[in-house]
Amino acid sequence: MLGIDYDGYRNHCLRVFNFCCALAGEGADADKIAVAAFFHDIGIWSDNTFDYIRPSQLLARRYLEHTKREAWGDEIEAMIGEHHKVSKYKLNPSWLVETFRKADWIDLSGGLLRCHLPDDFVTNVILAFPNAGFHKKLVALIVERFKTHPFSPLPMIKL
Repeated sequence: MLGIDYDGYRNHCLRVFNFCCALAGEGADADKIAVAAFFHDIGIWSDNTFDYIRPSQLLARRYLEHTKREAWGDEIEAMIGEHHKVSKYKLNPSWLVETFRKADWIDLSGGLLRCHLPDDFVTNVILAFPNAGFHKKLVALIVERFKTHPFSPLPMIKL
């Protein structure tokens, strides 16, 4: 499904996973973070769309049902649905949504945003899991989306 974008997406997921685990601290549910990390952008490829949040959520929900982890569904859907939220997520503070949102913004910014993670940690994660064209792919998708949806070029962004 990912084709030539496999390495870039895999590394993006691994960077987000590492940032989220570090932000969440000891005792965080790494399995939940891993599921959200894998599925959070996958709708771009599974449904061939840049309006990918809902397709990504549905695939995650199906996976959770298949693996008998339905109880995680609402939290994982929120992690996926809110990961491009610009402002702080406040609805369920015990969930990993806000932590995941910060982790994705760290990666999206190329490490310019650090959310109080140590500089050397962020740098080491970025070096360990190179971009492999992921951000370049996103820019190309934004340009294509803008051509057909000039008033909604970034449908995944929430205030």
